[in-house]
Amino acid sequence: MKAEKDADAFVISGTKLFVPDAHLANYIICVARTKEGENKEDGITLFLVDAKSQGVVITPLKTFAGDKLNEVVFNNVKVPKGNILGELDKGWPIVKKVLQKAAIAKCAEMVGGGQRALELAIEQVTEREQFGVKVGSFQAIQHHCANIVTYLDTSRLMTHQAAWRISEGLPCEREIAMTKAWVTDSCRSLVALAHQAVGGTGFMEEHDLQLYFRRTKAAGVYFGNADFHREALADVMGL
Repeated sequence: MKAEKDADAFVISGTKLFVPDAHLANYIICVARTKEGENKEDGITLFLVDAKSQGVVITPLKTFAGDKLNEVVFNNVKVPKGNILGELDKGWPIVKKVLQKAAIAKCAEMVGGGQRALELAIEQVTEREQFGVKVGSFQAIQHHCANIVTYLDTSRLMTHQAAWRISEGLPCEREIAMTKAWVTDSCRSLVALAHQAVGGTGFMEEHDLQLYFRRTKAAGVYFGNADFHREALADVMGL
């Protein structure tokens, strides 16, 4: 997305994909490059754009997880200079801070989904019988459930720690990167284990477990996937 100066305004052109809930927005905060800098963080500016501006085209996308994502196209959209949020060419620190908070909020969402996946698995294995006994009495199922709890509790504790450090204004880049990488992988694994415990029923549309599988898979790529955050953690470590 690029924005070029035009008298007392800027003309924005480009496409943003996978924008959550853009079809409901009255205004859009657009991140655009206003100049080339020495590194990729330089020359970033935030603009407040009326979603009904001429040249703004919003198209809903079909998604695997059923979440409401959109393609937003800016066709030479003219935005007054007064609609700049923050300072010209210095928007990256704002974007970075928002992305960090959003990543941890998404982790909290995944932990909530993981908790429900655990509950669904426990309900199934304590009620269903095979060979005259409860499925939950089988060692393999017990180990699956134990691993689910381990993934879930470590994810919850890491999310709480990262959120607390953000709220207290403490250094938190390390914790954010660790948490998003761990929670992404762990919640994906625990939902897969829940499917192993529940069996074929969990893949039916009538059962909620398939929804948590799809939502967890999609949530993992929001605001940087696990590999992105492992790279970020390596940078913090000076590697």
